[in-house]
Amino acid sequence: MDFWVWWLIAAGGFAIALVLTTMPEFGMLAAGAVAAAAAAGLTDSLVIQVIVFAVVSTALIIVVQPIARRSRMGPPVLSTGVDALMGRTAIVLERVDGRSGRIKLAGEEWSARSLSDDDTYEPGSQVSVVEIDGATAVVM
Repeated sequence: MDFWVWWLIAAGGFAIALVLTTMPEFGMLAAGAVAAAAAAGLTDSLVIQVIVFAVVSTALIIVVQPIARRSRMGPPVLSTGVDALMGRTAIVLERVDGRSGRIKLAGEEWSARSLSDDDTYEPGSQVSVVEIDGATAVVM
């Protein structure tokens, strides 16, 4: 049997290992084996075929791993809705205490209460939104 057939069998083995283990390195080894099969079609030198396999596999691993690592980390999660309001600064419109109050948050008027029952905030002061409880902003 010709060497290119053995390289394709190796590529298939690496592809099966990729599917079973979900390790992307096996996919790069499979691509290296396909490149070695192409080299085997051009030359009978086993040394050149092994060099092609090693160079292509190593190059793919070196290039693809940082890209894969960045994609796994992904972009920062985009907060939307009320989650985007937590941590924002608001202006007190009506006195805020542990039970009630009004604030201006993100251009809208919200009902508010302080995080602690003992804290009070006077109109004009700035507060930070800790959480949104229904339609009420909890501030400190």
